[in-house]
Amino acid sequence: MKQRIWVVGLVLLAGGAQAVELPRIFADGMVLQRDQPLPVWGRAAPGTRIRIDFAGRQVTVKTAADGNWRTELAPLPAGGPYVMRIDDQAAPRQLGDVYVGEVWLASGQSNMEWPLAQTDGAEAAIAAANDPLIRHFKIPKSWAGAPQWQLDGGRWLPASPQHAGDFSAVAYYFARQMRERTGVAVGIIDSTWGGSTIEAWTDAATQGLDSAALAAQAAALRDSDARALQVTHANLARWPQLPADAGRWHEADIETAQWTSITVPGLWESQGWNGMDGVAWYRASFHLSAEEAANGVVLGVGRIDDTDTTWVNGRQVGETRLQYNLARRYSVPASALQPGLNHVAVRVQDFGGGGGIHGEASEVFVQPAGAAPRPLDGWRFRVERAQVALIDDKNQHPALLYNAMIHPLQDYGMRGVLWYQGEANANTVPQAWKYRQQFPALITQWRAQWHSPSLPFLWVQLAPFASGADRRDGEGTVIESPWALLRESQSATLALPATAQVVITDAGDAHDIHPTDKRTVGERLALAARHLVFADRLAYSGPVYAHMHNRGDALVLHFQPGTQLQARDGQPLQGFELAAADGRYAPADAQIEGSTVVLRNSSVAAPVAARYGWNDTPQNANLIGEGGLPASPFRTSRDAP
Repeated sequence: MKQRIWVVGLVLLAGGAQAVELPRIFADGMVLQRDQPLPVWGRAAPGTRIRIDFAGRQVTVKTAADGNWRTELAPLPAGGPYVMRIDDQAAPRQLGDVYVGEVWLASGQSNMEWPLAQTDGAEAAIAAANDPLIRHFKIPKSWAGAPQWQLDGGRWLPASPQHAGDFSAVAYYFARQMRERTGVAVGIIDSTWGGSTIEAWTDAATQGLDSAALAAQAAALRDSDARALQVTHANLARWPQLPADAGRWHEADIETAQWTSITVPGLWESQGWNGMDGVAWYRASFHLSAEEAANGVVLGVGRIDDTDTTWVNGRQVGETRLQYNLARRYSVPASALQPGLNHVAVRVQDFGGGGGIHGEASEVFVQPAGAAPRPLDGWRFRVERAQVALIDDKNQHPALLYNAMIHPLQDYGMRGVLWYQGEANANTVPQAWKYRQQFPALITQWRAQWHSPSLPFLWVQLAPFASGADRRDGEGTVIESPWALLRESQSATLALPATAQVVITDAGDAHDIHPTDKRTVGERLALAARHLVFADRLAYSGPVYAHMHNRGDALVLHFQPGTQLQARDGQPLQGFELAAADGRYAPADAQIEGSTVVLRNSSVAAPVAARYGWNDTPQNANLIGEGGLPASPFRTSRDAP
């Protein structure tokens, strides 16, 4: 059966010779949102009349005095491929392979940005990514001091083994499920930036900021960046041949006269290499007695952002990938050592943000067997290859990412938003507490931009991670937990309509802020979308705490109606704590009784409060509901941090 191809024509009927400029999101391979009016906008010469012919319909619009124009096309059902023709009577353009289907905006920080190529099962998933009706548009990292009309770049790419490895893994797995559920094209707009705060994604007005002052601050940042980049380029000029031939740099005894000194620990950005990403090498040396060399040592080379390979005397002794905040400790066997002088070489790969060896001074050492650690100093440094651009800290400044990476989308038709962010706002208790105002404010502001008060907004609650921010008493009981508090702030945002939350306490990694199981995350977001958008009757959420009552020496916890309670893998319930009026929590014995959980502790005779999974790493909290979906961590009282 021959496939019908509709032609969409944008014809300039009058005006000057200035060509029509379209937003970059309008491009070959784009996906438009079905069953909704389709906003179309652009720029041309002032006063130009533009006729839009679309599937037999015609709309005429006239550009304003500033050259801007906007109109809407009538809703369409799913279909394609279509061709969009833009004819300015001088240089006609065609946008081909256009589909109408489902469009989702995926935004947040690194766990949403995380590419499919760096996840569990990546090789098989990429090989199987052969669905051209899953489309991904990656917005480049960009920032601005005022709202921008145009994106800095981006293009629509179909899911294929050639492209899918660079897709947001969470969004890709979500899109696969949406394709299966709907049978239509699915477009993902990926607007993400690792390490970004929620302030960076929220407009100035929502944060009560003066727009002019913000623009002035951004201009000052650009001037400061220009000066810093001059220093970086001057430092790199000492090595005119970059990328360099580093084939022998790991060997024991090489000439380092062309190398420069560097302080370790300390990110290289703070030492004259601001804005540099790429590959650089560190070298140091240490002395051992014959006895020490014969018994092996432990080598500490600090925390390395992002990936390292480490050698001693030319022999590889360790390698750690993509663990920017993990202190490296490598066992070095006697066979790699020698009496007297020994040489350490560390190759560091930095993929963005800070780079180099950082952390605490105590984490950089050599420790012979049975002896105390000795400092490892006298480091030398040389760059193998570099890319220089000063954008890395812009993800911490209010509104800068919103201005360049969200506002230019205007009200491009879409079904909803996927959001995975919060780690950058969970460093302190005040930050995490403030998030419960900031997050609903962002949602409300974005919905206003899209003129859609009920735009579906789905997010991922923070995964377990040993953040180091928990404060405990002498008995190990958590007193303060910014990560737990931020999870609570996320849950509180469910008070907004058309929202849903995905809980992944069972899919994290306490030792990695970037858990590599992204399939579970994406598929649970799809369950939430099916419930919220398509009203499918299915389990999409684990148990959600509703209220409690006292029963003698016990507290009885009730959950939202219809909840089926059980413990994961049939084990005893864990993760619950009780407190009396003094506010001191103790582990609780937890028993499921029908649709409730009953808590007791013989040392808490008159309990008044309970909490569940209240720490930064609640992976042992094992209450689940239908479909094995985990319960969200909670407190029975949210009155104060």
